[in-house]
Amino acid sequence: MKIKDKKILVTGGTGMIGTELVQLLVKKGAQVKVVSNEDKIRSDHGVEFEYADLRSFEDCLRVCEGMDIVFNMIGVKGSPKMAKERPASFFVPMLQFDTNMMEAARLCDVEWYLYTSSMGVYKNFDSVEDGVWDTFPSENDWFAGWAKRMGELQAEAYKIQYGWDKVSIVRPANVFGGKDNFDPETAMVIPSLISRIEEGENPLKVWGDGSALRDFIFAGDVAKICCYLVENEITEPVNAATGEGVSIKELVETIVQHTKNKPEIVWDTTKPSGDPKRVLNVDKLKSLGFDNFSDLTESIKKVVDWYNTNKELVDKRYDAFKE
Repeated sequence: MKIKDKKILVTGGTGMIGTELVQLLVKKGAQVKVVSNEDKIRSDHGVEFEYADLRSFEDCLRVCEGMDIVFNMIGVKGSPKMAKERPASFFVPMLQFDTNMMEAARLCDVEWYLYTSSMGVYKNFDSVEDGVWDTFPSENDWFAGWAKRMGELQAEAYKIQYGWDKVSIVRPANVFGGKDNFDPETAMVIPSLISRIEEGENPLKVWGDGSALRDFIFAGDVAKICCYLVENEITEPVNAATGEGVSIKELVETIVQHTKNKPEIVWDTTKPSGDPKRVLNVDKLKSLGFDNFSDLTESIKKVVDWYNTNKELVDKRYDAFKE
């Protein structure tokens, strides 16, 4: 499917992956409309912007009308602490806007739809994509994982009942980039560490012993993968990940290399480390010809630089955990 001259809707287009995707689509010659509930943060790429609350089905129908392709990049990101203490803040809105957006896209007869799922659908993170239904989601991603699985089932139900086989499904690993949530109380590990370090926390206390392995992927790479899946009309779920594990210890040390502040690092082994290994299988992604990932160290430096030059935006970001 050609992207050039297509009318493309990007939900969550002011967010971390969405911003990267919008830039990529504009370069490819698409007519892009960004939809977001962040009315204080406008797209800076000369594209159309529309404010909407996609938990509302009426808003979803309105923004989908006349679109050729929809990239649904909206989601709720939060720390393991939030997943345990605020599970409804993950589960309910994701069910609302995922279900509403796909139904609206179907009713508006869009040519193609991309659904952003998550590695949280897995329990065994090294299993192939088809193995996701062999188990339940990890207990550490229980509510968000089930919510994302429901979106995947919705696409399957549409294929059976309506013959609507126009959906690509991407399952990103631990994504990081600019325009992330940097609130240390609710954010994921990379943005949380960056904000805590640059705001002067010293010593820097990190949960666990640093041995846990995680699969980190830069937001720009996820955007490229999403675009690739739509251009090639891939309908099977695909993991968006590097397939390489990085220990939390190595991650923390890499971040500190690029921050202005250099705190003492203290490992709190009385606290849990989470799943010992969360690294996705990328055999399918590589079989599709995608094996060009951004360097982790260079990407972390970019995010640290973004944080230090865009602090005025940090408090303006929408936070599902503060509603």
